[in-house]
Amino acid sequence: MGYKLICIDMDGTLLNSSKQISEKTKASLLKAHDRGVHIVFSTGRTYADAEYYADLLGIRAPIISANGAYIRDKEHHTLIYQSLLSEKLSLKILDVCNRHHVAPNLYTPDREYYGSIFLIMMWKLFYFKNHIKRSKKAVARKYVRGYRQWKKVITKERDHTVKCVIIHFNQAKITKIRDELSRMTELEIASSGADNIELNCKGTSKGKGVELVAQYYHLKKDEIIAIGDNENDLSMIEYAGLGVAMGNALDIVKARADYITDTNDNDGVAKVIDKFVLNA
Repeated sequence: MGYKLICIDMDGTLLNSSKQISEKTKASLLKAHDRGVHIVFSTGRTYADAEYYADLLGIRAPIISANGAYIRDKEHHTLIYQSLLSEKLSLKILDVCNRHHVAPNLYTPDREYYGSIFLIMMWKLFYFKNHIKRSKKAVARKYVRGYRQWKKVITKERDHTVKCVIIHFNQAKITKIRDELSRMTELEIASSGADNIELNCKGTSKGKGVELVAQYYHLKKDEIIAIGDNENDLSMIEYAGLGVAMGNALDIVKARADYITDTNDNDGVAKVIDKFVLNA
């Protein structure tokens, strides 16, 4: 049975260190797409951010964004699934952040609210240095200052908040915050890097997102490939018929994968597609 759906993480997987898709990977993706294989981006990013890269390739399949909290059919503009962080839960997260003197970062499908102006400047500098053009539909990033302003944002976006991210470079502090948040049974906690904690409503994951897209296309697990590199990719790698870890993936991801490919800077995604789809 051939593979009919490929779910691909973005950062550390599809995108190289310059946050770009290599020409070789583009070619393999488009060949698979032309054969009728559904190419689905499955990312912790916002929908608008993922849509930008899908537009570059002309991919029409659904996008799994915010770690599975927001899934939308790009071609038909249909919302497939949405899992929101409630206002009450977001305020509880804010209180934890306030006690530890860190700022949260809130995601809606098309906006990101940051508690650090430094992070916004880093994004802008990165895109400028790597000559990455942003479309008019690209995600809007806004700076929020102080506890009171955060409460206003949380209330304003209570019907749109799909994810919260806490970023801090002090590992001991991140561990302590995660331990405290883990006692909130309403939260799904994951990470896409050593310096962050990613928070969704309980039951939300990339694995659940892949399952929903599979149902949308009436596909079986054995017809699915999932490729990723980090903790938040584990659920979809374990769900898929063929779970693939990147060469640059965490050891725990490699240990649970069915196959390990090359790194994101050495066309690891293209090599998976060539081996299991195009040359099968």
